[in-house]
Amino acid sequence: MKKTVYLLAMTLITLGSYAQIQWKVDPNHSSLNFDISHSGISIVNGKFLEYTGNLTTSGEKLQNANFDFTVDVKSINTNVEARDKHLQSADFFEVEKYPNLTFKSSKILATGKPDQYLLYGKLTIKNVTRDVIFDVIYGGIAKSYKGEKLGMKAQTVINRFDYNINYDPTAVGIGKDVTIVVHLQFAK
Repeated sequence: MKKTVYLLAMTLITLGSYAQIQWKVDPNHSSLNFDISHSGISIVNGKFLEYTGNLTTSGEKLQNANFDFTVDVKSINTNVEARDKHLQSADFFEVEKYPNLTFKSSKILATGKPDQYLLYGKLTIKNVTRDVIFDVIYGGIAKSYKGEKLGMKAQTVINRFDYNINYDPTAVGIGKDVTIVVHLQFAK
């Protein structure tokens, strides 16, 4: 009988340690940003204002975490309305035909440095899906009377031509490399 109780207790403890926790992105404390070279002499930055994101974790760190994001491309904001309209057009994102961009993780690996990870996944823009790797810095979990929050920063560089964003094909006026910097806070 003792062995059965002991085995049951160990099974429950083991299952509890693998319990998955669901998190939703908190848009009030997050931002999806990008930078791109302009005329080879400066950087234009912008962000997306509307998005949803889910994170599934098992434990307090990010091992075995899964990410799933959808971004409303029409919410692009560079603080210049005419430029934002141009970015929404067929020259760039073609939002009428491709209203969303998505990211779905495939794996996350610890780098060996404290709270730093490599996040692998599929980024889809204009119906083109490519593998990307984000450098992630895990900020940890904060607990308060408002509940639990989990924070992180993720960054990568993509080539816009890989996603059929081919305006200015020489990349003289608008660079080809886009740096994506995402500051995220998730609510449990």
